[in-house]
Amino acid sequence: MDIACDALIIFAERHAALADSLAAGTDDPLRRSEFERIAAVCRHVPAHAPRDLYEALQYYWFCHLGVITELNGWDAFNPGHLDQHLLPFYRKGLADGTLTPESARELLECFFVKFNNHPAPPKVGVTAAESGTYTDFANINIGGLLADGSDGSNEVSHLLLDIVDEMHLLQPSSNVQVSRKTPDVLLKHALRVVRKGYGFPSLFNADVVVEEQLRQGKTLEDARAGGCSGCVEVGAFGKEAYILTGYFNLPKVLELSLHDGVDPRTGERLGPATGDPPSFATFEDIFRAFETQLRHLIDVKIRGNQIIERLYAAEMPVPFLSVLTDDCIAKGRDYNAGGARYNNTFIQAVGIGTITDSLAAIRRLVLEEQKLALPDLVAALDADFAGNEPLRARLVNRMPKYGNDDDAADDLMVRVFETAFRLIDGRPTVKGGTYRLEMLPTTCHVYFGSVCGATPDGRRGTLPLSEGISPVQGADRRGPTAVFRSAAKMDHVKTGGTLLNMKFSPAILAGEEGIDRLAHLVRSYFRADGHHVQFNVVSADTLRKAKANPEAHRGMIVRVAGYSDYFCDLSEALQDEIITRTEHAGF
Repeated sequence: MDIACDALIIFAERHAALADSLAAGTDDPLRRSEFERIAAVCRHVPAHAPRDLYEALQYYWFCHLGVITELNGWDAFNPGHLDQHLLPFYRKGLADGTLTPESARELLECFFVKFNNHPAPPKVGVTAAESGTYTDFANINIGGLLADGSDGSNEVSHLLLDIVDEMHLLQPSSNVQVSRKTPDVLLKHALRVVRKGYGFPSLFNADVVVEEQLRQGKTLEDARAGGCSGCVEVGAFGKEAYILTGYFNLPKVLELSLHDGVDPRTGERLGPATGDPPSFATFEDIFRAFETQLRHLIDVKIRGNQIIERLYAAEMPVPFLSVLTDDCIAKGRDYNAGGARYNNTFIQAVGIGTITDSLAAIRRLVLEEQKLALPDLVAALDADFAGNEPLRARLVNRMPKYGNDDDAADDLMVRVFETAFRLIDGRPTVKGGTYRLEMLPTTCHVYFGSVCGATPDGRRGTLPLSEGISPVQGADRRGPTAVFRSAAKMDHVKTGGTLLNMKFSPAILAGEEGIDRLAHLVRSYFRADGHHVQFNVVSADTLRKAKANPEAHRGMIVRVAGYSDYFCDLSEALQDEIITRTEHAGF
């Protein structure tokens, strides 16, 4: 750890020496003074505590570079509640005359540019296929709560939102932590930025974020100081190693359940033998097979995770990150070996909308209406509905669908979620931590769909699954309020994060009336204990034009999952998935 800290100080001193050299080589007095200031700042931080806003930003940036360099160039490492951390420096500078609102804004804009210019890691595999400008998921938290439970927003919160609006860079990501104590003026400021159509900032329920962390055993003060890092996952900033371990394909588990544990794509046995469709007389028989497959595959997933955890603990220490994370020094243990105060490890479940609608269709069509025998439905799925379009249309249009405040579907969503939660939550990791459940896909819902055949909700084989906890694309037909009511039936407090994407027509957010209505909608969802929501404000027609003529729409940014990206850099499959999301044209 000493060596890592010394290395960062030497790194800063090299910057200072270069700035001195550049100062000596210029005849421009203004540029010379800028270089001299850079040199002075880099000699002071990170070796010493920052004294002003400039030094505070530079201090953080050196630490950021230290962490991501140690982690091979990529991690969702972020400054947390940046507005709260910078407020004392901002107010001090204004009071002593060394800072103006304009100069502070310029420093913060430069800070954002540094984030955006930092290269993402080389992309391979699924990531390379699906995203051209993958970010490193640094997510600046705005607003939220202070340690004493009071509102954490301030004048720097609004300054940051202005910068997000003006610069609309892909990174850093930004979110607003909305508590019941957050004033409407901050929420509406955020929504005016959202209305511009960048897909950010995302919105989090700060009160539920605290509840989630309290359930995990954190102190109230640590929970309030925590927030979102990455997409939607939450943790105690600077005190926790919260690790995402990869994604879990829920609809694929149902596919295996309908094929006695055999993958119909490959003929390989992936799960235990749980019976063929003719042996399922009741819905409980089907769900019992699903639960058995789910338990088996979660066990496989966790056994694989434990191998990787041991590898990281033994062979991949991160001494500098361990310096920055509370209790690693006190315990004498590395961040990757359980040294942090809190250690939660997450499995991310994908496709809750698809599996919910699939189970609802089986129960309604096969068992309640008895319009089709289960073996015949499975045969139609295996044929990808070839010659059976009327059946597919019935499944798409006449069955209960999650996202419409319909208990016939939503109760099944809750049941699947609670089953996954029970099989994952609380299981120990090899480094003394605990496994938890999250509900986010990044872009895996596209890949997971490509390895799934047709599903009983009427989805054709290889098409994307539902995204996050969002309804199946186009299945939510009763407006955004119904979507929120369905999503709120999940117990979000049991998760480490849920991701809800929504798409709005720009026209319905016009004027202050549109902002007021959206603010009421968000407040209502958060009163019902929803964890997170984010918005694309763009029409499907505009997206289709951008897909057809990318050069004319090169700057269009859309919300993909837990991040925003340039629409024209996305894969065709991901573009089509975003286009097919329901475009809500009214409240």
